[in-house]
Amino acid sequence: MTKQEISELKKLLTPKNCSITRICGCYVDGEKNKKTELKQAFLALPEEEMFKYFEILRKALSGTPGKNLLTLDFPLNSEEEGGTQEFLLRLRDSKLKDDALLEEFYDKIIANYEFVGNYLILVIHDVYDVPGRATDGIEMEDASDEIYEYILTCICPVELSKPGLSYNAAENTFQNRVRDWVVGLPDTGFLFPAFTDRSSNIHSTLYYSKDPEELKDGFVAELLGCPLPLSAGSQMETFQTLIEETLGEDCDIETVKNIHDKLAEMAEEHKEEPEPLVLDRREVKSILAGSGVSNEKLETFDSRYDETAGETASLLASNVMNTRTFEVKTPDVVIKISPDRTDLIETRNIGGQQCLVIRLDGGVVVNGITVRPGGEACAPDAHREEDEE
Repeated sequence: MTKQEISELKKLLTPKNCSITRICGCYVDGEKNKKTELKQAFLALPEEEMFKYFEILRKALSGTPGKNLLTLDFPLNSEEEGGTQEFLLRLRDSKLKDDALLEEFYDKIIANYEFVGNYLILVIHDVYDVPGRATDGIEMEDASDEIYEYILTCICPVELSKPGLSYNAAENTFQNRVRDWVVGLPDTGFLFPAFTDRSSNIHSTLYYSKDPEELKDGFVAELLGCPLPLSAGSQMETFQTLIEETLGEDCDIETVKNIHDKLAEMAEEHKEEPEPLVLDRREVKSILAGSGVSNEKLETFDSRYDETAGETASLLASNVMNTRTFEVKTPDVVIKISPDRTDLIETRNIGGQQCLVIRLDGGVVVNGITVRPGGEACAPDAHREEDEE
């Protein structure tokens, strides 16, 4: 799902646009016991409670696609009778009014969700009358294309409020605050079916994880049955390892600068596209070739890609490199450079030592103080002589 499609659904989770038909929930304690359940029409909730639920539900559609919002595809066997997708489809079609089906759903989550402490399972059913759009992209409220019916599930931690003092207005005194159990924003959630091309896609689901590096593989495998991609951090590590192992001794600053510049250029060209920029094996190899990596090094690339990333793995450009800054790090120094000014740095051999040289272009500020660069400038010809020596 794209940012635009996710944003369109988030707009439904507001008082003005709400069309949620039903909300259900199950409160689970730290011993995996069901403590209480709720089932009711959403619009029958008190207004203050409704706003709190909106906040929770919207959070499960918040984040960055490809990091903590992942569109997962169901394998074909999950759509057969008894499969994970088939079960979710029955749950959605029940409009959350089949108590036995709801209990089975809660039991599946409780059996597979690893969490220390109490939590609340929330699930809503909604029917969205998708408005049509003119050729210029303007929505036409009276020209509906189709009905999008979905469920959205959130799993929220429930924790004791912090101890402290509170003001008692009736007695005009400060007293010890009574601690109670508070429902937090979701750690995990998923939307089924996915909303792609502004249409229902029963072959996919949108999965949310508060922590993009803790995707709960076992939970996803058992409840959704979908394969997970590499996490954002793992994608970055994979890409970095791939570069280092492919280039070997030729992995120098200049080549890495070229790779960074090439990725930044691709990201700029792709920024108006709704889908994130995805790099497969062919594109990564093309980036290396365009960055000056020799054919000899590229000959080993395919096997290294299979070993490091996997035969069918794809990497998101936004996950593998930060195109908003260029960072050079040594054990004692960290330098961050604007991505379009990597030309300001270079390596030189000065006095027999390999040095990183930064051209001072404009004002220099040290610890918040504007300084005037001192010292005698070294002529370019002198550097060339030293390099030749």
